[in-house]
Amino acid sequence: MTEQLSADDWIKQGLKALAGNGFTALKADPLAKAMGVSRGSFYWHFADLGAFHAALLKRWREIAAEQIIADVEAGSDEPLKALLRRSFGARLDLERAVRNWAAFDASAQGAVRAIDRRRLDYIETLLEKRGLAPAMAQARAQILYWTFLGFALSGTPVPPARLQRLEDEILRMVSA
Repeated sequence: MTEQLSADDWIKQGLKALAGNGFTALKADPLAKAMGVSRGSFYWHFADLGAFHAALLKRWREIAAEQIIADVEAGSDEPLKALLRRSFGARLDLERAVRNWAAFDASAQGAVRAIDRRRLDYIETLLEKRGLAPAMAQARAQILYWTFLGFALSGTPVPPARLQRLEDEILRMVSA
């Protein structure tokens, strides 16, 4: 007897498929096949594909913003530096896949806008805590975020030592 799958199992498989194959892979049949089950299991947990997509986008927000922010806040006396290391050091396949999906889907586009706003607000807060005036913090947060997005969307690997030097320079630039 196989163990019954949970909605979380489906969401994890969906995120994996999204990161690896793009949003067109987010269908019940191919996901069920990859998991070795019938698609009836999918519909046991999700009313339809739209509900599944909403659950995926919610989880993406949790792992791509809320979890990172919580980890940065819990573990660092220098949160901006920790955020840079975490953001620029992460695998960003899922980031690219969700942003590509957003070009074709209004729900994904809304999720991207919401996460962009959440991230920008958090970066602004960190910069203000470092002593920058609100207007300057807002401008530098936007520049820093655009830098991250350019890096994320490029998909170009950067050797670790070079990446660390770049992160250090970015920190100096936004903190000056």
